[in-house]
Amino acid sequence: NPYGGLVSHLRASWLSGKTRPMEYRVAQLEALGRFLDDKKQEILEATELDMGKPSFEAFFSEILLCKNELNVTLNNLCNWMKDEHVDKNLVMQLDSAFIRKDPYGVVLIIAPWNYPIHLFLVPLIGAIAAGNCAIIKPSEISKNTERLVAETLSCYLDSDCFAVVTGGVPETTRLLENKFDYIFFTGSPSVGRIVMTAAAKHLTPVTLELGGKNPCYVSDTCDVTNVARRVAWGRFFNAGQTCIAPDYLLCTIEMQEKLMPALREAITEFFGPNPRESPDFGRIVSDKQFRRLRALLGSGRVALGGQTDEAERYIAPTVLADVQPSDPAMQEEIFGPILPIVVIANMDEAIDFINARPRPLALYAFSCDSKIVNQVLERTSSGGFCGNDTLMHVTLTSLPFGGIGNSGLGKYHGKFTFDTFTHHRGCLHRNMGLETLNSPRYPPYTQQKLGLLTTTFEVKRRGTCTLL
Repeated sequence: NPYGGLVSHLRASWLSGKTRPMEYRVAQLEALGRFLDDKKQEILEATELDMGKPSFEAFFSEILLCKNELNVTLNNLCNWMKDEHVDKNLVMQLDSAFIRKDPYGVVLIIAPWNYPIHLFLVPLIGAIAAGNCAIIKPSEISKNTERLVAETLSCYLDSDCFAVVTGGVPETTRLLENKFDYIFFTGSPSVGRIVMTAAAKHLTPVTLELGGKNPCYVSDTCDVTNVARRVAWGRFFNAGQTCIAPDYLLCTIEMQEKLMPALREAITEFFGPNPRESPDFGRIVSDKQFRRLRALLGSGRVALGGQTDEAERYIAPTVLADVQPSDPAMQEEIFGPILPIVVIANMDEAIDFINARPRPLALYAFSCDSKIVNQVLERTSSGGFCGNDTLMHVTLTSLPFGGIGNSGLGKYHGKFTFDTFTHHRGCLHRNMGLETLNSPRYPPYTQQKLGLLTTTFEVKRRGTCTLL
């Protein structure tokens, strides 16, 4: 295997204990901070070349949010690494029971193309913080960013412990044949199944950050202008190539008619009368993705936008009205600047519609009535939830980010990333003396011994509590 030697080299480094001291982890994390500072302009240029990403969006998503993750980790690493002492029974009051925060070992991080810096760097921050060695596999589709990472990251990180592997499907397939101690994958459900199958051969634990069709319910009681602005921003940010973007709207026919002029106004406000000329609207990453998206424009009727230019890989911010559940746009994750509207009769029908489909990575609900937002939250299931806005829940490092079911497995961000790459090792360190305390558990067994054992080991239920 072409990567066997590399994996073995990193495993030897990990076994040497090099990555375990806090000082080493901090030094490598600070080096990542210098990478972001030194290469800021190159990152902005590479993401602009790859998908026409506006510098404002690239700075916010690829640099600022990564720096936030890094600083939260550096601010808290000392506490996160500490042994966590736990409750003990009567027999073990003089002993030490604790959770040791151990690294897994050599981990593999496979990143996608849509946020090509953010989606490898945030997992890497957690992997380093937890004391692991890591191989990073950036996406070959965002080729300019891939080249930047491959050529420069080794100048900042310890090459004995961290490596970048480039290439496409054949290279990733060979890479996955090796035994890793943890795999973190971000991408589509179909590829997620391939990764999980490869991991299963070595019984390797995985985090799968996948996608799906994220519903957005808009009730009849809402501020239509604010809904239109927040939905348009979330849908058309990064030209819609965001795994947590609102994928389709669910609303009544009356709300659809109110939303149309409001969405038109929001799109014009954001991108001008011709979004193709706007410096703030991106492009589709590849010809293949462009053609796939263009084919979806036949769903329902084009109410807003719809213009395309294959040479530029440009698809205008588009809203499709009166879309049927059987239309092509409702059969796959859109991952582009197209927003279908599916008409429903009421909230109950919207909830039934959501629950009849695979559980999404994100779910959105808009209403001036908080009871309606809470009803949608309580009666559905999704990786994450955001009421009265889109995307913004992902900016909080205090919230776990991850999918459920078809949209993924596991979670990260902030301390959750550290925990994901950490083996929580249950430890008990007993006193060598006081042997009389142990005698009730030894044969020959008697009823008296059983009574003593019950008294010292039994956990009794407290009074019931009420959820307010």
